Amino acid sequence: MKNVVSKTELTAIIADLKQRGKKVVFTNGCFDLIHIGHVRYLTQAKNLGDILVVGLNSDNSVSRIKPGRPINSEAQRAEVLAALRMVDYVTIFDEDTPYELIKAVQPDVLVKGADWDIKNIIGSDLVKEVRAVPFVEGVSTTGLIKKIQGLK
Repeated sequence: MKNVVSKTELTAIIADLKQRGKKVVFTNGCFDLIHIGHVRYLTQAKNLGDILVVGLNSDNSVSRIKPGRPINSEAQRAEVLAALRMVDYVTIFDEDTPYELIKAVQPDVLVKGADWDIKNIIGSDLVKEVRAVPFVEGVSTTGLIKKIQGLK
C-alpha cells in the first residue's frame, strides 16, 4: 500500500505537507485486532488536524510489550490500518517507544488514549499540542482475545 511508508519516506512526505500548511497529527500503538474503540480513537485523532500518521509497533516491539502477542503480523496490521479512511500514513517502528519517530516526524499534535496522563505521554516534550482521547468503555484487544478463548 502506498501509504505504508518507511521512517525516511515519511519524514520527507511530512516536511512537504507541513510546508503546504497541513496540520499533522501523530499517534501510535500495536493495533493488533482492530475494533470499534480503535476506529473511534483514530477518527477523533484525525479530527484534530489534516494528516493522521500512525506509528505502528513492529512485531518485535509488540512482543516485548505484550508477551504472546501480536496476533497479526506487522505487515497485516499496517495494511488494515492503512485501509482505514481516517489514516493517511502508517510507519512501523521497532523501538519500545515511538520517541525517535516522533522526533523525526515533528507532528503538530500528539494523541494517545485517555488512560495516559498527558505529562507522561512519550514525546510530549517534542510537540506543541498533546491530546488524550477517551476510550470506548469495555472494549479492548485483550478483552477480545479473552472472549475468543472463552475466558470472559
